[in-house]
Amino acid sequence: MRALACLMALLLWPGLAAAQLATLVADRVEVRADRTLVAEGNVEVLYDGTRVRATRVVYDRVTERLEIAGPITLVDGDSVLVLADQAALDADLRNGLLTSARLVLDQQLQLAANEIARVSGRYTQLSRVVASSCEVCPENPVPTWEIRARKVIHDQEARQLYFDNATFRVMGVPILYLPRLRLPDPTLDRASGFLLPELQRSSLLGTGVKLPYFLRLGDHADLTLTPFLTGRTRTLEASYRQALRFGDIAFRGAVSRDELGFGNPRYYLFGEGVFALPKEFRLGFDIQEASDAAYLLDYGYSDEDRLASEVFLTRARRNDLFQASLTDFRTLRASEIPIETQLPDVYGTLSYERRIPLWGGELRLGLDAATLTRESRVPGVGRDVDRAGISADYTRSWLWANGIVGRVDLGFTAASYRTEEDPAFDRATGQMTPRGAVTLRWPFQRTGTGGAHHLIEPVVQLAWADTDGNRVPNEDSLLVEFDEGNLFAFSRFPGEDVREEGARANLGLRYTRVDPSGWSLDLTVGRVVRSHDPGQFLPGTGLDGVRSDWVAAAQFRVGSRLAVTNRALFDDSFDVTKNEARLAWQSGDAALSSSYIWMIAEPGENRQTDTHELALDAAYRVGGHWTARFNGRYDFAADEPARAGVGLEYRSECLTLGLSLSRRFTSSTNVRPSTDFGFQFSLGGIGSGRNDRSYRRKCAG
Repeated sequence: MRALACLMALLLWPGLAAAQLATLVADRVEVRADRTLVAEGNVEVLYDGTRVRATRVVYDRVTERLEIAGPITLVDGDSVLVLADQAALDADLRNGLLTSARLVLDQQLQLAANEIARVSGRYTQLSRVVASSCEVCPENPVPTWEIRARKVIHDQEARQLYFDNATFRVMGVPILYLPRLRLPDPTLDRASGFLLPELQRSSLLGTGVKLPYFLRLGDHADLTLTPFLTGRTRTLEASYRQALRFGDIAFRGAVSRDELGFGNPRYYLFGEGVFALPKEFRLGFDIQEASDAAYLLDYGYSDEDRLASEVFLTRARRNDLFQASLTDFRTLRASEIPIETQLPDVYGTLSYERRIPLWGGELRLGLDAATLTRESRVPGVGRDVDRAGISADYTRSWLWANGIVGRVDLGFTAASYRTEEDPAFDRATGQMTPRGAVTLRWPFQRTGTGGAHHLIEPVVQLAWADTDGNRVPNEDSLLVEFDEGNLFAFSRFPGEDVREEGARANLGLRYTRVDPSGWSLDLTVGRVVRSHDPGQFLPGTGLDGVRSDWVAAAQFRVGSRLAVTNRALFDDSFDVTKNEARLAWQSGDAALSSSYIWMIAEPGENRQTDTHELALDAAYRVGGHWTARFNGRYDFAADEPARAGVGLEYRSECLTLGLSLSRRFTSSTNVRPSTDFGFQFSLGGIGSGRNDRSYRRKCAG
């Protein structure tokens, strides 16, 4: 019967039938003598993407008007919903008036009005409006926040809301009056206008408000300007982003005039970008610049204490890799600023590697070059170095019937150096290092009756290398790490200037268990045993002597909820050289991440005292809407905190409020301790802001 009624409606509704875009479905359809069509009972009208549901529709063919009795539901596209008691609309549903109506945008922002007028299918005008995205219950009819206005116009094409004589209220109390107000609707991600302010209080900078202004520069670029004014500073922050056809760029920075005694103006600029070039090349840059050593910390922009600005060019293909970079360094550390001209200033690198299948294995050929300069011209401390090198490595693996996996590595490196401003080295020097290694792995695996999978893998590697040539400067291999990742490496030095020498056996054992209940355990233990001690490594690295420290690493995981890792270096007497641990845990209401580090002092690596620190970052959701946060770092070696912070956040379906208090305890000749207080808030349903549905309040009953 509904299908028959639909067919009759189309035949008797010539305007819609001709367009072949309209459909009317109803339980009953009546055509009266005056050619008026009356549809009753579960009526649906569909036209050009707009759907109307009602209990009764009367169509006057003479005036081509629809009189609709409610309750009425009008759905326009994916994001516009109108609810009303009654309506009078044109046949195409694009113009008309709805009374006692509500406009719902993107299932978030609701606008209740006495009347809603639709104009050309694009504009919706509302009279005597209350707008909010908060849940309203019969027992609590006042929303957390609302905007009351005499008139609101919604431009559906531009996705903008225009308020006339608007009052912003919190818990029913008027807070702010605005004769004109423009807001983006919830479906719009980017629109020019003011963003929500942020209140900040700092013991160094005083109290002020940040008021960001977002400027949309077309579809692919935007600029955010944020003035920050207090009694002690006048600051303008800026952030610029642009998406290009062949890449992306982003910059952020600030300029300040303040009373902190570092001179004016003070500024910083950070930027990055990556571009796709022809023939699979990628060009990129990173910029880090600051006016003085304390600016980033004083204003909370970054914890960086060494800045590096770099431009790089790369190309990675299946059988070759090209890399080139040029980096400019600057230190912000108080201990290094007096000798800044003696530190590396500009560092350039160039490398190319080619992979060639050969004799059942793989041959890798490499070329590399580097240049490093310092500002100082004082002999010794103002050393400049240029290096050019070549390398060749051949690798082949075998799998034998008993399960043993064998591998042979043969290779050499050769490099020539030119050294300026350092009489300790000849101007022209060079070295050559042949090397070789044989590695045997014998993995044993078993699956238990309960489905747990076990893997035990002992590994033995016999390696040898010998360097012949002149004494050369070491610029890139000063800081050495020893862990399970490089236990079986040709060389534990991170760069090219120094290669690990001598005959040695790298020994290791790995155990892995994967349990069907969702947890896994991974253990690794090993050490290096040498035929003699070449004296290349410092005691603080754990690699000195004929026998290195033991390296032990463990990782325990329970799905995505818990991850615990620990890595330690210790000798035969279990005296620990280095120990570091990390913990990450997350449940429905709580999250915790922590890191711990212990390292003995090593003056040769510019570590004059022991390092002993604990860092913690935690959050706990208290109840349905409140979340408490804590973060801190404690220096056990100095027996004092380095930083600490607490925060409290409230979230509902329509509002986010955040309070934060932080303290930085560290100080130097450039940096002073500071205490900072922050207050932030945001409104859900304004622009693209949306809170998780778990924060939605539920009405009783």
